[in-house]
Amino acid sequence: MPASHVGVPQVIKYESVIHEFDPYFNYRVTQFLSKSGIYEFWNWFDDRTWYPLGRVIGGTVYPGLTLTAGTIWWLLNSLNIPLSVETVCVFTAPIFSANASWATYLLTKEAKGHGAGLMAATILAMVPSYISRSVAGSYDNEAVAIFALIFTFYLYVKTLNTGSLFYATLNALSYFYMVCSWGGYTFIINLIPMHVLLCIVTGRYSSRLYVAYAPLVVLGTLLAALVPVVGFNAVLTSEHFASFLVFIILHVVALVYYIKGLLTPRLFKVAMTFVLTVGLALCLAVVAILAALVASSPTKGWSGRSLSLLDPTYASKYIPIIASVSEHQPPTWPSYFMAINVLAFLVPAGIISCFLPLSDASSFSVLYLVTSVYFSGVMVRLMLVLAPAVCILSGIALSEAFNVLTRSMKFQRPISDDTLPTAGDSTPGSSSTATITTSTKNANIKKEKMGTISKERSSKKSRKETELVGSSPVRPEKEEKLCVLPSEASAMGILFLIMLCGLYVIHCVWAAAEAYSAPSIVLTSRSHDGLHVYDDFRESYAWLRHNTEVDDKVASWWDYGYQTTAMANRTVIVDNNTWNNTHIATVGTAMSSPEKGAWEIFNSLDVKYVLVVFGGLIGYPSDDINKFLWMVRIGGGEFPHIKEQDYLRDGNYRVDAQGTPTMLNCLMYKLCYYRFAETDGKGFDRARRYEIGRKHFKLTHFEEVFTTQHWMVRIYKLKPQKNRVRGKLKLKLKSSSKTSLMRKGAGKKNPWQ
Repeated sequence: MPASHVGVPQVIKYESVIHEFDPYFNYRVTQFLSKSGIYEFWNWFDDRTWYPLGRVIGGTVYPGLTLTAGTIWWLLNSLNIPLSVETVCVFTAPIFSANASWATYLLTKEAKGHGAGLMAATILAMVPSYISRSVAGSYDNEAVAIFALIFTFYLYVKTLNTGSLFYATLNALSYFYMVCSWGGYTFIINLIPMHVLLCIVTGRYSSRLYVAYAPLVVLGTLLAALVPVVGFNAVLTSEHFASFLVFIILHVVALVYYIKGLLTPRLFKVAMTFVLTVGLALCLAVVAILAALVASSPTKGWSGRSLSLLDPTYASKYIPIIASVSEHQPPTWPSYFMAINVLAFLVPAGIISCFLPLSDASSFSVLYLVTSVYFSGVMVRLMLVLAPAVCILSGIALSEAFNVLTRSMKFQRPISDDTLPTAGDSTPGSSSTATITTSTKNANIKKEKMGTISKERSSKKSRKETELVGSSPVRPEKEEKLCVLPSEASAMGILFLIMLCGLYVIHCVWAAAEAYSAPSIVLTSRSHDGLHVYDDFRESYAWLRHNTEVDDKVASWWDYGYQTTAMANRTVIVDNNTWNNTHIATVGTAMSSPEKGAWEIFNSLDVKYVLVVFGGLIGYPSDDINKFLWMVRIGGGEFPHIKEQDYLRDGNYRVDAQGTPTMLNCLMYKLCYYRFAETDGKGFDRARRYEIGRKHFKLTHFEEVFTTQHWMVRIYKLKPQKNRVRGKLKLKLKSSSKTSLMRKGAGKKNPWQ
C-alpha cells in the first residue's frame, strides 16, 4: 500500500526523527517499557513531570501504542534484528497505515463487494487526512487507533451479516484493543448502539443483530474495565450509558419477537402489552439509577472533551485549556479540501449507492459518515475519524461508476446501415442504444418463467409486475437498456474519472511530501537564496542536557513539556497531559505577571530555568507571544487578579507601541523581546509584522543564559535571592544613622569634660 511507504521520503529528507510533541512522551514511555518490563511500567511513578506533584504513568496513559511498539521491538530483537526503540517507534505508524487500508477493504467489501473494497483501500492509503498521522515519526495514539477503529467496525458488520459468534468475540477483542489505544473508543461504543437502534426502529431486527451487539456490550465493557486509565468509568460515565440503554431495548425487542413465534395473534397482543410495560418500566428505572449516579457531578458524568463535542461553545466558556489546543478548534472549509480534496464531491454519490439497495452494512456506512462529519466540524483533530468514512463512500461511488461505464462499453456493438432493424425485428438496436446479448435474453426468459410461477404466492403488487413481464417480453430489455449508456458518454465518463483520480493522487503526493512529512521539531523554509533549516529546538534541549544539573527544574508553557523531559532529561512543571488545570494556571499567571511577581512564583516551585519560544526574528507564528492570550485566560480562570482586559487595547491584543502597560511589562514580553532591538536596530517583529513597543529594558530577576541561533528558543535563569545585598543595605543604614547622630551630638558639650 502506498501509505506504508509514506514515511520513506520523510526519513530520507529529515532523518529518522519523531514528530510533534505528544509522540516524545510515547517514545519515552516505550523506552521505559523496553528496559524495565511490563510490571514496572504499570507501577511507574514519574517524578520528572508535574513537579512537585508527579504522575503515575501506568494509570493515566492509554497503553495500546506503547505495548504494540514494545512488542514489535521485542519480537525483532528475538529474531536477532537489532533495531533501536526509536527506529521501531518511527515506523510503527506507516506499518499500521497499511493495516488500516486492509481493514478498510474488508469493511467496504461487506457493504458493496470486492471492487468497492479495493477502491476504498486505495483511496485511504493516500488520503491526506490520514497521512498526517501515519507518516514515519508520527508516533501518536492515532497511529494504531484508526486501524483498531476500522477493524472493530468491520467485525461488527461481519457479525451482522453472518450471525457468527466467533466474529462477535473477535469484535469484543478488537474493541478492547481500541480502548487500550485511544480515548476515542467512546465513538465506537456510541455509534454501534445508534445503528442497532436504527435497525430496530426501521424493522430490520434479526437474531444476527442480537449476536452482533450483545456480546460486544458484555465482553467489551468487562475488558474495557481492565484498562487502568478507564477502570470503572466504563460503567459510571455518561459516554457509555447509551450502549446500556440500547442493550435493554434490544432484549425487550428480542423477547417480543420470541413470544410472537410461540403465541397466537390474540395472546401475542396481551403478552406484548405486558412486555412493553415491563420493559418501559425497566428502562425508566435504569435511566433513574444512572441519573442518580451522575447527579452529583457538575458535568453530569460527561468529560470535558465530550461536552465540548456536544456543545462547541462549552470549552471556550468553562475549560479554556481545551479550547487553547489548536487541534480542538473547528476546521475551516479550506482545511476540508486539504484533508479530503475531491472526495468531497464523490461522497454524495456513494450515499446514493448505499441505498441501492439498502443493507445493514451500507446503512452503517452512511451513519458512520453522518456522525463523523458532525464531530469533524467541531474539532479539526477528528478529521482523522472522518477520513475512513469518506474513503469508504468514495470507494463505493467510484466502483459503481466504473461498473456502469465499463458495462456500457462492454455491451456496445458497432451497427452498420444495412443491418438496421425494422419494426418487426425482435432484436433491438440503434446507433444510440446497446444491443442485448443472448445471455441477457436467456436471463429475461428465466425471469418471465419465475414470474409466472410466483403469481399465486405473491402480493397484489408483485402480481401486477409479473403480469406486465408476462404480457410484454420487451419490458425487461428496456429496463436493461436504462443501465447502459452510449459509448461516447461512457468513454468520456471513464476519462473524467481517471482525470479526477489523477488530480487526487497529485494532491496526496504533494500533501505527503510538503505538508505532513516535515517534523515540527526541525523547521524548514524556502526563499530566494534556497532552503533554510531551523534546528533550534534540538539545539536548546541539547544545551539543557549538557549545561544544567540533573535535578534542575525547567518552566515553560505546557506545549514543550514532553519534549523537554524526553530530549533534555530535565524535570518540568507542566506538560502536554494537562490533567491539572490549577498547575497550568500557575505557570500562566507567572508568565502574565511582572518580573518580580513571576520570580516569586517560579522560585516557590523550585524553578531554576525558564524556557520561551520566540518567532519574531524568523517569522515563526506558533511562538509563545501568539499563545500568550491563552496563558492569560487560563491563569485568570484560577487567579482573578489576572484580567484579560488589562492586556487588550480596544479589544485587540498588541505588543507594539499601542500595547497596554500591563502587556509591555509582563514577564513573557520581557523574556521574548529582551535585546531584540539589537538585531536590526528597530525591533521589527516578523511574526506579528510590526515594530515592538518597548525596546530597551533590563532584567532584574532573570538573566539570559542561552539563545539559539535563530532566536527561536530562549532560556533564562532565575537570579538568586539578594540576601547579601540586603545585608549591606542594612549596614549602610546603620552606619549612616550613627554618623548623623554623631553630627548632631558634635555641637553639644561633653558633660564629663
